[in-house]
Parts: sequence; C-alpha cells; structure tokens
Amino acid sequence: MARTAVIAGVGPGLGASIARKFITEGCQVGLFARSTDFLESLAADLGDDALAISTDITDPEAVEAGFREVRDAFGPVDVLVNHASGGSWKGLQDISPDEFEQALRVSAQGSLLCSQEAVDDMLADDGGTIIFTGATSAIRGRGGALGFSAAKFAARGMAESMARELGPEGIHVAHVVIDGQIGSSQGRETQPNRDEDEFLDPDAIADSYWHLVTQDRSAWTLELDLRPHVEEF
Repeated sequence: MARTAVIAGVGPGLGASIARKFITEGCQVGLFARSTDFLESLAADLGDDALAISTDITDPEAVEAGFREVRDAFGPVDVLVNHASGGSWKGLQDISPDEFEQALRVSAQGSLLCSQEAVDDMLADDGGTIIFTGATSAIRGRGGALGFSAAKFAARGMAESMARELGPEGIHVAHVVIDGQIGSSQGRETQPNRDEDEFLDPDAIADSYWHLVTQDRSAWTLELDLRPHVEEF
C-alpha cells in the first residue's frame, strides 16, 4: 500500500537515508528543513516521489503550510518522522535562557506541531505511524549539553504519552534511541581514531525505521534502542 510520509528535519545523514528508504519502499515523501539548498538537491536525486519544502517547524503557520503542500501533492499523511533536533552544546553556567528555549522549541514544540497536523489525517483514515528520533541523551543526560538533553527527554516523554493516547486509535507511536555516533564523512573526520564498526550505518538505521512502519498492530514497538555492536553499555 502506498504511503505518504513527512520527514521533519532532513539533513545529509540519517534524514536522507530515511527518505531514500521510504521512497524505495513505495512512499511519497515530504522533506522538511529550514535550509533549501540541500533539500532541493536531495529531492532532485530522489525523483518525483520527493518534495522539498522549506519549513521552520517551530512556526505553526509554516508547519500548517508545509503539510498542506504535501497533501496537495501526495494526499493525506500517514507516516511522520520527527527527526529535527537542536541545542547548543553548553552546560548549566554557560547556556542562555534563549538557547535553552530554542532547543525545546525545535525538538519538543516542533514535534508537537508536526504531530498535530499528521494525526488529523491519520484519525480520518486507517491510522498511521509517528516516529521520534531520540538519542542517548534522551535517557541519560549528557554533561555539557543541558539544552539538548532536556529537549530529548521532553520528546521521549511526548512519544510515550502519545503512544498511549493514540494507540487505541490505530496510530503507532515509537521512539528510537540512537545510542552512538552515526556514520558520516563529518563524523569520521571529527573522530578519525575510531574504527569503522564503531559507527552506526544510517542506511541500516533507516531499515529499522521502515520496520516500525510495517509492524503488525498486535506487536508494536514503543522504544527501539540502536547501537553499534562494539559499544559498551
């Protein structure tokens, strides 16, 4: 069955891999991000089933307009990936109130606005799937990253609450803990002494996201924890 998906917060790493996987599986995908240059290049590479939409997900009017554009092109949305995150990498004494608030606006408020838009379509149809991209910091606060950790904790709480509220309505809500460094050219450049198998493969992560979309309703995953096999935990 063809699906319409929105990926909110698409960059050249995991976001692009998720988009590519979903399109390979027959989805039509709306790509949201603030930066247009990469989005347009990615959409051109992915073909007619991808739509690049410059969207500030912290702005309710922009989110509403973005979803309207996706619906006009592809129809009602039945898959949403809340993938955006933000936050200055600062500790308690260095982070400003504005920086702290911005982290919450991107990870938590952005997810709220996108989820509200998507759920309207899912409730009117036969359900759907909402996936949150989390991080180690969503379950174990990271020193020197107060805003990022608080925002990821907030998004995880949202996912758990939404899962209980929306599950009976046929909407699968899942939270994915990315517990490790995702492989990318930038990641390898910043950590050149790490072995290749210490990085998570973004295409492999995308396969796991697709599995969440296709799970039978009798056995839905609430939280999926992904890490390289060599990581200690």
